[in-house]
Parts: sequence; C-alpha cells; structure tokens
Amino acid sequence: MTMSEELLAPVSAQVELCYQTFGDPQGEPLLLVMGLGGPMTWWPRELCVQLAEAGFHVVRYDNRDTGRSSRLAGRVTTARLARAFVGAPAPAPYSITDLANDALGLMAHLGWGSAHVAGVSMGGMIAQTMALAAPERVRSLTSIMSTTGRRAVGWQSPALLPTLVAPRGPGREAYIRRALLVWGIIGSPGFPQDEAELRRRAGETWDRGIDEAGVLRQMMAVVTQTDRTRRLAELRMPTLVMHGLADRMVHVSGGRATAAAIRGAELVVVPGWGHDLPAALFPTFTRGIRRTADRAASR
Repeated sequence: MTMSEELLAPVSAQVELCYQTFGDPQGEPLLLVMGLGGPMTWWPRELCVQLAEAGFHVVRYDNRDTGRSSRLAGRVTTARLARAFVGAPAPAPYSITDLANDALGLMAHLGWGSAHVAGVSMGGMIAQTMALAAPERVRSLTSIMSTTGRRAVGWQSPALLPTLVAPRGPGREAYIRRALLVWGIIGSPGFPQDEAELRRRAGETWDRGIDEAGVLRQMMAVVTQTDRTRRLAELRMPTLVMHGLADRMVHVSGGRATAAAIRGAELVVVPGWGHDLPAALFPTFTRGIRRTADRAASR
C-alpha cells in the first residue's frame, strides 16, 4: 500500500495544512476531515488503508490549530465559550466556513477539481459546509456522528463540558490521562477499544503538537456555527449519514436531522456506537463510503 510522507500545503495567506496520502493517485479522490481537536492520525492508518484498497486515493489532514498545521491567533476564554454554548452573542476567531475553505484550498493544491468528502463530528460540519459552498466540487458526502448546526438537535451531554474545558495539568502524561478520561466517557460501549491502543494514540497526538488555545478556537467555531438545515435541502450529491445510538458528544438526533434535511440521503444508525472510530466498524465505514461514491458514479 502506497503511503506518502507528511506534506505541507499552503491553502491561504495565513494557513498551511499538513496532509498525507494513501493509495493509487489514479484512484477516486477521497478527502477525510477530522473533528474537534483531532489530528489527521485520528483517522486510523488501518481505516485509510481499507479505503485505499476500496479504490480511493485517500487524503487525511490536520485542520488549522491541530497537529502540524498552522496555529492561528485569537484568545478564547472559557467564559466566552460558555456564553456561546448557551446561545449568547460571542465573537469567534474563525468559523466553520473558514475551516471548509481550508479544505477546499487543500483540494486545489492537490489538483482535485472535485472529490468524495467524509467528515466526522466537527469534520462532518465542515464537509456539509463544503458541499453547500461548492457543490460542484463534492462528488459525494459522508457525514459521520455530526449535526446540522440546529441547537435543538445533536446536543452534547451537558455533563461533558466541564471535563472538556477543565485544566489538565502540564506535560505529556497529564494529557494522556485526560484523553483516556474523555474517551472513556464518549467512546462506544458496544465496541470497546484497547486501553493500550488509546494510550498510544494519545501519546502520538501529544507528540504531533497540542495547542489548547487552538482547541478552544475550534470549539468556538462549532458552538457559533449557523443552522444549515434549510440550506441542506439544496444538496443533490449522494449523501450518507452515519451515527451511533450511544453518542454522548453529538446526540443521534443530529444525524437523523442531517439525513432528513438532505434529499435522498441514506441514514445508517448503529447501536452501541459512541463518538469514536472503533476498529470493529472499519468495514462498515468503508462499505458505506464506497457505496455512496458508487451512487455518484452511476449518475
């Protein structure tokens, strides 16, 4: 399986994105968009390989403010985040639209006129926004454990916010401990993951570069996003929506609302699946993304 080194792509005057490719460059282009605070390595290598073996030229990348991509400016306080969380006006350093433009800029750097796009959580919000901004550039859309931006759906369990914004203490081991705590809360009860693997992933995330201020900037983009529900009805590309019934980070109502808003969207709901990408579901993800891409090809 061909896998590139990590590369940097200038996508705007302020932002460079770190990315990596898998598979045959002659395969169908597939862009994988990660969620809040997650580097591209949260798209597991094994899943990327399965997708490449299914005929895709796969690209995963670090969003701005994560991993080895550019860090931006703008301080977000927990008080401002709390105001935004309850719907009060609060300025954000950047928006989901800005993150979508980063992804479209990466596609332009790659020479991709269009691509299949799959996003998880915040990445699903970015993918939906890409499809609305440039529908001719999104061949098919897969929105995984995400939502429409409407506050009445896809809510986060209120018990999670204190854990997400609590000080974690200095150093690598403190980061790993808190990551294990968060993943233990939001993970899949029906598809438990090996603690040693989770610890390895958390350590790798730390080693790639952690920016707590950047995570807060991304979080502000999420909580201040617009409601896309009405506009999603404009989309005509084949769409797959996948969600777990045990998701505490983005309630399954967000996935159901996304599928209901997009004409002809397929909805796959999985019992026991939380807010993660467990290895047991890699074949389900791969088959779903392949099936949705084939719908685009048959048009």
